[in-house]
Amino acid sequence: MVKTITGTLGIIGCGKMGMAILNGGIARQVLAASSLFAFDPSPARRQEAAALGVNTMPNNGAVLANCKAVLVAVKPQVLETLLAEISPAAAEKLIISIVAGGSTEFWEARLPATARVVRVMPNTPVLVGEGMTAIAGGKRATEADLALTETIFKALGRVVIIDEALMDVTTGLSGSGPAYFFMALEALADGGVLMGLSKETALLMAAQTMLGTAKLFLETGKHPSVLKDMVTSPGGTTAAGLRSLEAKGFRSALLAAVEAATLRSRELGKG
Repeated sequence: MVKTITGTLGIIGCGKMGMAILNGGIARQVLAASSLFAFDPSPARRQEAAALGVNTMPNNGAVLANCKAVLVAVKPQVLETLLAEISPAAAEKLIISIVAGGSTEFWEARLPATARVVRVMPNTPVLVGEGMTAIAGGKRATEADLALTETIFKALGRVVIIDEALMDVTTGLSGSGPAYFFMALEALADGGVLMGLSKETALLMAAQTMLGTAKLFLETGKHPSVLKDMVTSPGGTTAAGLRSLEAKGFRSALLAAVEAATLRSRELGKG
């Protein structure tokens, strides 16, 4: 049963992610458009939000004045300026951040002592309602704050609540993960083209195979190795393909990609 959030919610930033949250939440009836208050410096983006029935505000301060919880979806480079602007009005507010980087400690140091912060790391598939989102609460965040945030992002896919210390790993795996899969999708399709398929057909086959495989795992709950064995006959085509992947270091390459992206996320966080 879909749970509709009661009370008002503010949105600061109506770019791709901000609009994905608005669209997904309203479509799934988790968010009521009449209870949403949004601001973006772009008139076109405000107009886009208004077309959904969202109340658009003239500035960020007006969003906070109308809401007890505010979701911030802006670019990292404007964060310091934004925090200086909204801090005076953020007392007693719940601030939900999907801004890349910016730990809850960073936010809490720049907001009133009574403000609560929840940090969120979604990935780009939230744009089609199949995202993977990780949530971590700051020192003052309550269970109710986490539950509210979880409800919002469940409208956009799956959600896990994690310790904030694992956010860099989350970035390396699910945040950067879509790029790994797009590379694999492209490579699989290129293999199909090499062996005679049209590019259009090869891309469709590869994409649907990836989608169906993920769904099979999520819905059966069976371990990947079990599902892999179901496809692999002794001396068959899949066994030959798997041997080639192992010889080319497929498994170790993915491990290294997650490790490299995690370490880079840590470096950027220190900057």
